[in-house]
Amino acid sequence: MAAADELAFHEFEEATNLLAETPEAATTSRSEQLTPQGHVAVAVGSGDSYGAEDEVEESDKTAVLDRIRGSLLPRPGHNFVRHRLRNRPDLYGPFWICATLAFVLAITGNLTLLLAQRRDPSIHYSPQFHKVTVAGVTIYCYAWLVPLALWGFLRWRQGVRERLGPYTFLETVCVYGYSLFVFIPTVVLWLIPVPWLQWLFGVLALALSAAGLVFTLWPVVREDTRLAAAVLLSVVVLLHALLALGCKFYFFQPLPPAHVAPPPRATALPPSILLPPTSPWSVATPDGWSLQAQHERTLLPALPTLRP
Repeated sequence: MAAADELAFHEFEEATNLLAETPEAATTSRSEQLTPQGHVAVAVGSGDSYGAEDEVEESDKTAVLDRIRGSLLPRPGHNFVRHRLRNRPDLYGPFWICATLAFVLAITGNLTLLLAQRRDPSIHYSPQFHKVTVAGVTIYCYAWLVPLALWGFLRWRQGVRERLGPYTFLETVCVYGYSLFVFIPTVVLWLIPVPWLQWLFGVLALALSAAGLVFTLWPVVREDTRLAAAVLLSVVVLLHALLALGCKFYFFQPLPPAHVAPPPRATALPPSILLPPTSPWSVATPDGWSLQAQHERTLLPALPTLRP
């Protein structure tokens, strides 16, 4: 009987009191604590997981903003890939930067023509929705095809020069994507109808963007020959300049004035030619004769011929 009493379940007052004080507390048995060898039991709370996701999202936004600031303020000796990307390239920033730039280009291009029509009524304006497509195709092709060609060229040069270590394709896309951010506020400032001020903003934006590319690519291309490095950096800057000039001339070109027919010019007749008086009831008929002329034609045969 003693053995049967030992096997019976007993209630412990301490555990009962603790459960009464904290009813939300979870209890575990000893069998649950024993796990097979080599396994670790991990309990994750739902609230903690949401907090971790929020922290990760907040850190990603902070990293994107930090990379945008780095692209706006390039510094010599400050590598964008090493100091900003830190082996963590993303496509979120480049994608939305290109999309924003395309829409801003199309919208400001239409607004420029609309404001020009307000100043000069002779300019004929109609909404040009095709510019959204043109801007999107141009920006995305540039932001993807040029980095692809650059990455392929650097990979080819890596086989020629063993010390040459190029960036990855995603890192190259990131560098080009973030370098285009400076053109977004510049395009908005191009709404100011002052030509020399527009060109000043364009040159400053191009200088900042191209400088960021050169400072980032220089640690890679400096291991190559001087001629190859100079040609490569020159082509990079030239393509960047062509993109800026193309956007300026295509999206912000003034519309030609609407064709208005000039008013008829009155020519003076010699004083020897006398015009017959016009009768107030003279009306043109389909055969080209006026009513007055037809009346005179009917009266002329009835008049006698006067002979001297």
